[in-house]
Amino acid sequence: MNAELLQQEFSYRTSRSGGKGGQNVNKVETKVEARLDISASAALTDEEKAYLLEKLADKISAEGILSATNQTDRSQLTNKEKATEKLLKLVEKGLVKPKKRRKVPIPAGVKEARLEGKKRVSEKKAARQPVKVLPKDSE
Repeated sequence: MNAELLQQEFSYRTSRSGGKGGQNVNKVETKVEARLDISASAALTDEEKAYLLEKLADKISAEGILSATNQTDRSQLTNKEKATEKLLKLVEKGLVKPKKRRKVPIPAGVKEARLEGKKRVSEKKAARQPVKVLPKDSE
C-alpha cells in the first residue's frame, strides 16, 4: 500500500458540525468526512482490497465506501487533516494480518508452580477446619 497514492484517492464531504463555536457552528461547514472507494482504488492490490472488504465489513457502506469523520476543531482544514489521518490509520490497521498462533506444550516448571499453589491453598483451607477430637479407648 502506498500512502501518498491512497491519500490522493480520498474524497471529502463537509457539513455543519455541532459542539463549540457559537454562531460559527450555524454558518460554517467544519465537519469533514474523508471517504475512500475501496473497489475503485488503484493504490491497493486486488488481494488488499478483498482483505479490507472482509475485515472492515462493518465500517464499509453498502456502496463499498470506507469513511472517517472529524468535527472536533473549529477549523475545516484541521478537521480535514485529522479525518485523513483517521482513514489512513483505519486502512493500515485493516491490512495488518494477525500472526498464526503456534501451539506450544505447557512447560514443566509452570505446571509444578500451579500445582504447588493449589497445594498451598488446600493446606491453608484444611488448617481452618475445627480440630476433630478422637474418643479415648476405654479400658
